[in-house]
Formats: sequence, structure tokens, C-alpha cells
Amino acid sequence: MPDELLTFNEIQEKGATFMNRLWESFTAYVPTLILALVLFIIGTIVNKLVMRLLGRGLKKSRLDVTVHSFLSSLVKIALYSLVIIITLTILGIPMNSIIAVVGSAGLAIGLAMQTSLSNVAGGVIILVTKPFKAGDYVDINDTSGTVEEISVITTKLCTPDNKIIYVPNGTVSNAVIVNYSRQTTRRVETVFSISHKNEFRKALKAVKTVISEHTKILREPEPFARVKSISQGSIDIETKVWVNSSDYWDVFYDLTELVKEAFDREGIIIPCNQLDVNMVNDL
Repeated sequence: MPDELLTFNEIQEKGATFMNRLWESFTAYVPTLILALVLFIIGTIVNKLVMRLLGRGLKKSRLDVTVHSFLSSLVKIALYSLVIIITLTILGIPMNSIIAVVGSAGLAIGLAMQTSLSNVAGGVIILVTKPFKAGDYVDINDTSGTVEEISVITTKLCTPDNKIIYVPNGTVSNAVIVNYSRQTTRRVETVFSISHKNEFRKALKAVKTVISEHTKILREPEPFARVKSISQGSIDIETKVWVNSSDYWDVFYDLTELVKEAFDREGIIIPCNQLDVNMVNDL
């Protein structure tokens, strides 16, 4: 019985010794823990200040607006990664272990997020090649809209009917992109059909008069209006006029409306589909 009590007492003493050592270790580690926590908080505050200064600097810079959000995202990721690494180092975690963990995590994340990484790479390609900028009206794989922003993962478009479309950067970098805003001028092409009963030179003169009187149509290059083709149902007059890019749709619709009014005044007939029905009376 005494031996059993002695054994229990020894266990109790060893437990008390272990708890004392654990408490001593913890109290000795508390300053390091507090230091790491303080530095993490300071680092977070500094990062926010840096991001604000970066935002102001980008607004004053000559960099395209589409680059701002992309650079801000990359800088933010880099700054917070740096703060976390410094905090872990202060806590006494060996740098080799941090690198090993980051490498393993990076590999796992890379395998799981191949599409996202391709979008990031696509974003870099877009910023380097610059196929468009903020405010440009573009067509990307039959998706049309005005470019509002290029983020790390997606390109943000606003459609004419005010819908927001997010196109993955990986898709954008590999797509056929039509930029309608890059050039300062564009050519408006239209075709007007008249009936064979009309005198085509009279119709051609009416079209040229409309073109010459329109103030938004440029005189250089010289406007073009000629008979394009003669088909079974109509004579087709083609026009090609140059305008400032911002005036494209105004001129396009104006020409359609004004030429129709001119044809009506001149009595020029616009052909329409007709169906001839022959009735046979057997009675």
C-alpha cells in the first residue's frame, strides 16, 4: 500500500513539474507572441496606408485606368504575404519550414486552380499587349460591351443595355477581339434598294444629296455612292462614308431615315416581296 501511495505521489509531482515547465515556457513565449501580434497589426495598418497612397498615385499617373485594379490586387497580395512571413519568422518558425509549406501549398493550389492561374496569366498578357483600354467598345467572342475594368481574374464589360458581363482573362487573351474605339474614324456602309421601275440615276442623286448635306460625314476620305448590284427584284445602291467613331451610329441611322424621306419626295419606289397567284377556273 505505501508503495502504491508513493508511486501516485511521484506521478503527481511529475505532473506538477510538467505544468510548471509548461507555464514557464508559455510565460517566456508571451513577449514573442505579443511582439508578433503587434507587428501583424502594424503591418496590416501600414499595408492599408500603402494601398491608399498607391491608389492616389495611380490616379495621378499616366497609366491606363484598366491597369489600376490589376496592379492594386497584385501589390495587396504581395504586401500581406510579406506581413504573414515576417510574423511567422518572429514566432520562431524556421524559414525553411515556411518555404516548404508555401511551396507545397502553392503546388496544391496551382493544381486545384489551373483555370484561375491561366486567367491571371491572361490578365498579364492583356496589360502587356493592350488590345483595349477602359472606355473602349469591344467585341470578345461575340460578347460586346464597353470595357470598365481589368481585374486579376476577369475583364468587366458593360453592354449597351446596361448589363455587366465578366469575361475570364484567359478567354480574352485567346479570343478574337474587335476594338471599335481604337481608331478615331470609322466607315459607315449602307445599301439602299430601289425598284427596277425607278430611274437609278435619280435615286443615286438623291442619296448623294443626303450625304453632302449631313454635317457629321467627313469630306476626306471622299464619300462613295454607286450602284452595287442589279438583281431580279431590285437595284442596290451602296454608300461608304467616313465619320468620327463617336458619330458612327448617329450617321448610320440618319442615313437610313433621310434617304427614305428623300425617296418618298422623289417618288422612288422601294421594292417589296410580291407573290403572284394565278387562279384557274375549270367551270
